[in-house]
Amino acid sequence: MSDAKLIRLLKSCIVLGICLILTGIYFHNFSPSVEAMGVKGIILSAVCVAVGMALSLPTKMYLTFILVKREAEQQDSQH
Repeated sequence: MSDAKLIRLLKSCIVLGICLILTGIYFHNFSPSVEAMGVKGIILSAVCVAVGMALSLPTKMYLTFILVKREAEQQDSQH
């Protein structure tokens, strides 16, 4: 897989993770149907936030590592 495709995939994972986090927050604070579910609703919103965090945080770190590595390679090639 090329770097461009990998970066696009990682950015997509970050966006999906952020969307899941926001969905979990919405479920927890603003959704009356999830509130009516009781404990199951709390678990549903917590799972959305947890999966979103699992998708977004490690992906951000790896993407940062790739971009720093690419920048270092570009600087080495210029000198």
